[in-house]
Amino acid sequence: MPKIKTHKSTSKRFRLSKGGKGKLMRTKVGKSHLRRKKVKRVKRFYDEMVVVDDKAIEKRVSRLAPYLREKGN
Repeated sequence: MPKIKTHKSTSKRFRLSKGGKGKLMRTKVGKSHLRRKKVKRVKRFYDEMVVVDDKAIEKRVSRLAPYLREKGN
């Protein structure tokens, strides 16, 4: 049985939480551009990761990045 190819942008956008739970995490929206006019406190706010609660998204990510669980990041 051949290996399944990983969707690279999915593997870069999502991580698993550290610890025993291993929840799917994503970055906050609005981090990528237009940050020059924002206050430092708001920029730090974008660095946090958020837990993905939607089961449909978790299923889609598991299909696109099947080895994300094994990678451990």
